[in-house]
Parts: sequence; structure tokens; C-alpha cells
Amino acid sequence: MKAEVYPNKLGGWKKGSILHRMRVWQQYWFSSFILYSLSFLLIVCFCFLGTVPIASAAQMPEIQRRGYFTIAVKDNLRPLGFRDAKGNLQGLEIDLAQRLASDLLGKANAVKLKPVANRDRLSVVFNNQVDFAIARVTATESRSRLVSFSVPYYFDGSYVVVKDTGMQRINDLAKRKIAVLNNSTTIADIKYYVPNAELVGVKSYEEAREKIESDAVSAFAADASVLSGWVQQYPQYRLLPTKLSTAPLSVVMPKGLQYDDLRLQVNGAIARYIDEGWLKQRAQDWGLP
Repeated sequence: MKAEVYPNKLGGWKKGSILHRMRVWQQYWFSSFILYSLSFLLIVCFCFLGTVPIASAAQMPEIQRRGYFTIAVKDNLRPLGFRDAKGNLQGLEIDLAQRLASDLLGKANAVKLKPVANRDRLSVVFNNQVDFAIARVTATESRSRLVSFSVPYYFDGSYVVVKDTGMQRINDLAKRKIAVLNNSTTIADIKYYVPNAELVGVKSYEEAREKIESDAVSAFAADASVLSGWVQQYPQYRLLPTKLSTAPLSVVMPKGLQYDDLRLQVNGAIARYIDEGWLKQRAQDWGLP
């Protein structure tokens, strides 16, 4: 008579049956797999920790002993940070970097300026390659998860630049073609203020200027911090007076309680510059609206 296979009182299968042997093998294989995986992960972690040093950004006492700040800046963005005819860095953000060095470390030249590309403005801070960055960075909630922001030193925002002297107000652009950078936040601003304008996407500022010069579009909308430099370089252009949006530019600093002293001193200094009117005056001197 053929033997029956049935569950025992412990919920398993009859010892010696095929199903019982399969279950024992599955349990063994699963346990071995987990142990092997954990062992492998531990080995990888220990190897990683043993070969890659854990960097730490300089804290304020160390910076004071060192005697200078290392600050990331822009070198191709007039009038915030750019090089003059002699190759020297200048601009509003350069002024701010030097003023912070003067007030917090005792001398304006107690700073090493490190030009960075847009894509590296945050990474150089949280990878501890600089003490902080002053490089046209807008403070946003998503970015604040990676770095800390100072109080704003300038409020940037969208403006419109035109060449035609007959255009004096934003409403003069009704039913006109306006160039905007592809996927930029300025698109929403223009749709709100000039809903019946025709938007023309461009890949760069240079392409936008070419379209204005060829009369393919009547205007270009972008950030004031960039368009101000455009107007300075090409005097035949001018900004329309209406500010379409506001975006706070802030100093980027590392996160962590150990950097509280640095953040407090930088924030305190910027607050003084605002109260004294120094930042506003410097922005005006550099042609920023």
C-alpha cells in the first residue's frame, strides 16, 4: 500500500518524505544565502572605510588658525563673479567674499577664491573642498537637505530684456514672441504676466540674443543676475522695470552642529551688511536691479 504524506503536529512534513527533504534544503539554502550576503556587505564596508578617508570640512577655529577662507565663486558671470581685462576676479559675490574675510579673519586678502562650474557649486561644499560657496546659488528646500544656507545677500528674479525702444512695459509684449530657456522656471512667470505672448524655447543665452538680433523674437526672459551682465556687455539692450519673480541668493555652507560657529558668524556679518546698506549699494554699483 502506498505510504501517505501528511503534515505532522509541528506543521512540517513527514520525516524522510520528498517534501520534507525539499523544505530542509530550502531552509539551509536561504540561511546560507543570508549569512553570505551579510558577510559580503561587511567585507565591502570595512574595505571601503579602510581605503577611503572620511573628509571633514574645516571648522571656524581651524580656519582662524589657518588664516584664510577657501571660497567657491563664479568667474564667468558678470556682474556677480567674473574676470576683468587683466584676469582678476571681481563682482558683487567677490566683494562679499573679501568683505567676509576682512571682517571675520582680519584682512580682505585672507581668502582663496576657487572658480567652479554650476554643476559643482553644491558638491564642493558637501565634499569639503571649500569652506563655503558664494556662486549664485538659490536657496531651495531640496538643496537645504544637502547644505546649509545663509540669510540672502541678494534677491534675484526673472526680468525681461528687450532691444526695441518702443517697448517700455511688460504689457507691450502682448501677442509678441518671447524667448525663454528650455525648462526654466521663467516660463511660468511669463505665462502669468503675459498669458497671450508666444514663448520660444532656446538652449542658451547666446541663442536668445541671436533670435532677438534676427527679429525672430521681441524679448528674452531670464534671471536679473544674468541679464544685468548682458545689458552691460550689449548697451543696446535694456531691462523692463517689472520684476516677475523673486529668488534668494545665499552663501552655501556645510551642514552639522560642528559648523554652527561658522554659520553664525557668516549670517551675522551678512545681516550687518544689509542693515548698513552696504550690500544694496554694492549691488547698485554693479548694475543689478
